[in-house]
Amino acid sequence: MQFAQRLEKIPPYLFAELDRKRDALVSQGVDIINLAIGDPDKPTPVHIVKAMHEAIDDPSTHNYPPYRGTKEYRQAVVDWMQRRFGVAGLNPEIEVIPSIGSKEAIHNTFLAFVEPGDYTLLPNPGYPVYRTSTFFAGGEPYYMPLLPERGFLPDLQAIPEAVASKAKLLWVNYPNNPTGAIASLEFFAELVEFCQKYDILLCHDHAYSEIAYEGYQPPSVLQIPGAKEIAIEFHSLSKSYNMAGWRIGFVVGNAWGIKGLSQVKTNIDSGIFKAIQRAAIAAYSTTQTELQQLISVYQKRRDIVIEGLRSLGWKIEAPLGTLYIWVPVPKGYTSAEFVTLLLEKCAIVVPPGNGYGDAGEGFFRIALTVSDARLSEAMQRMKQAGICYQNFS
Repeated sequence: MQFAQRLEKIPPYLFAELDRKRDALVSQGVDIINLAIGDPDKPTPVHIVKAMHEAIDDPSTHNYPPYRGTKEYRQAVVDWMQRRFGVAGLNPEIEVIPSIGSKEAIHNTFLAFVEPGDYTLLPNPGYPVYRTSTFFAGGEPYYMPLLPERGFLPDLQAIPEAVASKAKLLWVNYPNNPTGAIASLEFFAELVEFCQKYDILLCHDHAYSEIAYEGYQPPSVLQIPGAKEIAIEFHSLSKSYNMAGWRIGFVVGNAWGIKGLSQVKTNIDSGIFKAIQRAAIAAYSTTQTELQQLISVYQKRRDIVIEGLRSLGWKIEAPLGTLYIWVPVPKGYTSAEFVTLLLEKCAIVVPPGNGYGDAGEGFFRIALTVSDARLSEAMQRMKQAGICYQNFS
């Protein structure tokens, strides 16, 4: 019995390997501080859970859901997009589709549009699923480096004409995982123009649209005039509403993009439990005050880590979005070497930057999904171990 050859191109999923290493140390009695995965640690807000309880008690939710989601859910998405981003006129029948979180919808988009020999334009570093899904679809990834000197924005002018003309998808993700970078509407306008020129489906992974600090409001690519002609946007409730385990989100935008994704999805999954869709509708009714209470938890944690790293010699700016801090490793260390040092000396688990692509070499990522006390303890462990940025420069 043999694996399919496509698996030879696909390494073990980054976080699965980190889980294995963490579990091995935990089994030895080591007190691990796991800063590896962006899995919200706070409970789902009460009003969402209440809506779920009520929906479960309604037997009309117990049968198969509509493949394309309930009309009520799709309309709630349209209403939320207008309230949140001012994006008006979305058609809930052909420009919206629910998703089981973002991951499956991202993967299925590759299956819908990419054939052997096609290019996909991918951020590097970036969410590993973009790369692996390209391989599953038989495509060829072309990596767009995200460099600090460019604010972690890709250089569209550096993409060769021969590559752009054969590209089917271009992926971006702002606020960005793993770098925490943000993008302006002006940059989104450049993306739309580029993708219109080469007839590329622009895919904006907007999983962190609501995780933003200091009053910053991340924009939607669909705010750009003409974007709906070429772009689709992926949203997830996982991070914004502490609903990672509920597995629900949506994709919205270009009708042809939605149609292709829908054709794959209806042949692979059977939709989302209707009770969860009702709970998600309740989530979209969350007030800005309630949402800010969730966000303030992460902002405080961000500040604990930034202040701690600065006290250890890092010159680092606080990100305005995401649950992550993208941290340069000291000179003389690779990402993997420094991550190993943190694990062995401090019992801190963080992913190396090159796990997100070779352009992530020289960095590691900290997730803000443990308590204030544990983050403070992590900074203290580094101090006690003598890990200071300037000591290695």
